[in-house]
Amino acid sequence: MSTGLKVFAWLMVLWNGIGVAAFFSQLMMTPEMIAQLPEAQQAAYRDIPVWSYSAYALAVFGGLIGSILLALGKKLAFPVLVISLAGVIVQQYYNFVVIDAISIMGWGIVVMPVIVTSIALLLVLISQRGVRAGWLH
Repeated sequence: MSTGLKVFAWLMVLWNGIGVAAFFSQLMMTPEMIAQLPEAQQAAYRDIPVWSYSAYALAVFGGLIGSILLALGKKLAFPVLVISLAGVIVQQYYNFVVIDAISIMGWGIVVMPVIVTSIALLLVLISQRGVRAGWLH
């Protein structure tokens, strides 16, 4: 694996570590913290179903573990990153179809999910190429 790809993979470890921190930050929101949000957002944060939290957990922990595996040159990165991408897609389904986050928070809410989904897809494609090319073992 090239040095540039290793640097990218370790940056993705950092990126996904930030995702894990964001997951815990959301998970630990107290009722008092939620009460500080605009009313429409309060319901969105208060009523998150277990399946959406589970998808979020798969997305961030799968991304972190998959990125570490990619940085270490392990082909197991590919299936782990596929699971992470699936978690991202399910989470975005909840955000944009089930609760219609755009109507609650406006179009600005779209930027981060587009970035997250694009990076998750890029990680899957890079790891898939690594398996096929043989630079992931």
